[in-house]
Amino acid sequence: MRGIKTGMRLDEAMALCPELVPIETHPARYREYHVKIIDVLRSFSDDVVPKSIDEAVVDLTNYQLVYKDMQQTAMAIKQAIRQKVGDWLRCSIGIAPNVFLAKLASDIQKPDGLTVITPETIDQVLQMLRLTDLPGIGHRMAERLQAGGVQTPLDLRYARPEHLKAVCKSIIGWHWHLRLNFGGEVDLDTNADNKSMSAMRTVSTDQRNTPERLEELVQSLCLTLERRMVRQGVFCQDMSFSCRYQNGKTFNYEVRFSEPKQDGPELFILIMERLAKFQQAHRCEPVLNEHLRSVSVAVFRFIPTEVVPLSLFGSDTRKDKFRQTLYDLKAKFGPDKLVRATELRDNPAYRDVIGFGNIKDL
Repeated sequence: MRGIKTGMRLDEAMALCPELVPIETHPARYREYHVKIIDVLRSFSDDVVPKSIDEAVVDLTNYQLVYKDMQQTAMAIKQAIRQKVGDWLRCSIGIAPNVFLAKLASDIQKPDGLTVITPETIDQVLQMLRLTDLPGIGHRMAERLQAGGVQTPLDLRYARPEHLKAVCKSIIGWHWHLRLNFGGEVDLDTNADNKSMSAMRTVSTDQRNTPERLEELVQSLCLTLERRMVRQGVFCQDMSFSCRYQNGKTFNYEVRFSEPKQDGPELFILIMERLAKFQQAHRCEPVLNEHLRSVSVAVFRFIPTEVVPLSLFGSDTRKDKFRQTLYDLKAKFGPDKLVRATELRDNPAYRDVIGFGNIKDL
């Protein structure tokens, strides 16, 4: 009624509804139940691909001799989740020949639905929907399709693939043809490797008014990326840093390392040195200032730890081994049992949250 939507930033929601009462999230609990649910799904199939914190694909292509009736299998999955995870927990399941249509089917009937899409039923399903009801089509894409004469999901299904490629100006148009015409799988990415890792936080009023708190937040983002790289067994060769301000302006830069990096404090020092040089060269106000709205650090172009070249004169090997041991101990005894001195704070700037698509390191 006020225009607040799922996924909206808290400050935007508060502007629409000042009396809104935010409730603190429980990231550790979300992760715990994500793992429990995935374990249940893997008792039915080895081919399970987690897509987000609350969504997964169970590929039963190789289990057609095992499960004769897919709807009965879906009901068995629902029952197993209630018995092994929680009798209060419900899930919606979509059954279809490809991932996209299964996702679409799962969205049709919630919170405890079971919908099947087949070549015989797909037209009946699509005629009830708008273009923006299809996962992956936002308002801009819908406007582009409509400008190209594709007004409805049924139009999208029956449009020539060459026309869709021209309208979308990319291979995405061909992918839409395949999804809606059972022409092959284009959405089942079984490669669990990260192409990039990023850590981003919205800056609170308390944080943006204190330079030390802003630096602490950046350092915490770097430590988060360090933890994820250690868990994945990789070093990064590139890093990007970006800021967004309340007036919509941005600051971005990327750096390519001569030697692969994994150490969080080292990434933080590199960022702060770069900011100091920029501010000195241009005689401008600090990049980390009271107008900051969000800050993000990303790393990419990874190489496995075991192929990182050794330094001829440095002592990085001992530091790398310490880092791995630190996180091994954290995993065994808890994240707060052994911490760096720089992490010891009464009111940390970086609070644990979880992005609903950020589940690769679980």
